[in-house]
Amino acid sequence: MLSLLKDSRAVALLLAASLTILSNSLISPSLPGIEARFADEENAALLARLLVTAPSLMVAILAPFAGALADRFGRRLQLLAGVALFAIAGTAGLYLPTLKLVLFSRLFLGVAVAMIMTAQTALIGDYFKGEKRGNFMGLQIAATNFGGLILLMLAGWLAAFTPLAPFAIYGIALVYLPIMMLTLEKSDRSASQVEPAASDGEANWVATLVLVILLAGLCFVCFYLLPTQAPYFLASIGHPEPQAAGMLMGAMTLAGGIVSLFFGKVRMRLGRSGTPALGFMGFATGFYLFGIAPSFGLTLLGAAFIGAGGGLLMPTFLGLAVGIAPAHRRGLAAGAITTSIFLGQFLSPFASTPLIASLGYATTFLATGALLTLLALVALIGLRAPRDPAARPLPA
Repeated sequence: MLSLLKDSRAVALLLAASLTILSNSLISPSLPGIEARFADEENAALLARLLVTAPSLMVAILAPFAGALADRFGRRLQLLAGVALFAIAGTAGLYLPTLKLVLFSRLFLGVAVAMIMTAQTALIGDYFKGEKRGNFMGLQIAATNFGGLILLMLAGWLAAFTPLAPFAIYGIALVYLPIMMLTLEKSDRSASQVEPAASDGEANWVATLVLVILLAGLCFVCFYLLPTQAPYFLASIGHPEPQAAGMLMGAMTLAGGIVSLFFGKVRMRLGRSGTPALGFMGFATGFYLFGIAPSFGLTLLGAAFIGAGGGLLMPTFLGLAVGIAPAHRRGLAAGAITTSIFLGQFLSPFASTPLIASLGYATTFLATGALLTLLALVALIGLRAPRDPAARPLPA
């Protein structure tokens, strides 16, 4: 897997992927300070919190359109434009004079992330095939997890000096941009220049893509139970200290990064249906442990299982999207998966909060585990590769 790092294109695409994990949570440590800085503005508390979710909402809305544009006008060009916009919109919080303008810049950051994610995912499908593609997907999740962990820790450290300082980290995109310009192949063509071939993609790729979209969306509705509800759950079992929530998120991120390094090997052994089924069962096990957790140690183990499941599911969803779709529709497929992931993130609190209010934490976590077990069965049956040789499936 690490041999892929010898390919300069792979390095450039990994750098692009590492930017997307910064879009939401990078400024989370600064929210109290940002709210205090703009306290004289109307609705400052609400606007400050919207700074985190605004990019996700824009990505969810715009990703399909960004994917279609990448297919039509070229993926490399869109990726470079998205990275440039990411740097401009991300660092705007350093100097914009009002909170409303900062929120407006965060919407443009979401536009940039939609452009980057759809073009980058489609380029993976263009550059890598079969086992190499699977290995790259796993390496990508590992890189984003480990890189994101380092940069998020840096953001927390900078926020202690001034709440606006973490916005400067978005400027790292300007360092990445010339690397991408030099290494990504200039021969990238728009989908309008690609001749669709009958053997390109699966015969029933649309139906399979719809199933992957549903699975990805439900996966992230469940996954975001952890970052949105964990601090309150930990307080309910006697651990209200922020360090406990930080350790929980760290255990999840670390486990996800480690497991994703082995994604290529797991994918080759278990196939495209067995791999996500195992990932969903990892998720389910984590939530079952949360549901019965009498101690903080068991919640750490549960978070590790959830992270491990994510290390298998994320590369599966992205890999299937670009693997089953025809070459001239990879951007559209990548956009659809991106939308489902970010929409799941956005909707998660709306689904979990009323359930917890009526059922309590334990029952909600156990019910989530049961749902994820069902999704594992759906993935195992519904994502099996077609047996018809005429379908000519591409390795995902």
